[in-house]
Amino acid sequence: MVEDETSLDRVFRALGDPTRLRMIEDLARGERTVGELAEPAKMTLAGASKHVGVLERAGLLTREKRGRERVCRLQPEALLSARDWVQRYTEFWNERLDALETALKEDGDE
Repeated sequence: MVEDETSLDRVFRALGDPTRLRMIEDLARGERTVGELAEPAKMTLAGASKHVGVLERAGLLTREKRGRERVCRLQPEALLSARDWVQRYTEFWNERLDALETALKEDGDE
């Protein structure tokens, strides 16, 4: 379980940065080079590469060397752990809010 928590923590940290979140959105439309990921943010290749490294360590993308370029590909499976975590708490709060609604209706009927 500790490994899952560490992985989940890395995913949320990686997604917590607007630049990396935009990179993920770009990669959802297809493979991109590090240069292509850097371009919209007008950052250096070194800066983009640091962001890509964070995403890679979180398991959100893979990087492959093709000639002189590094091509990145989204690994959407890593997002499943974040989705599952959010879903658990969505269900938790929905149950609590339903119970509150029921209690308020019962209280109003008296």
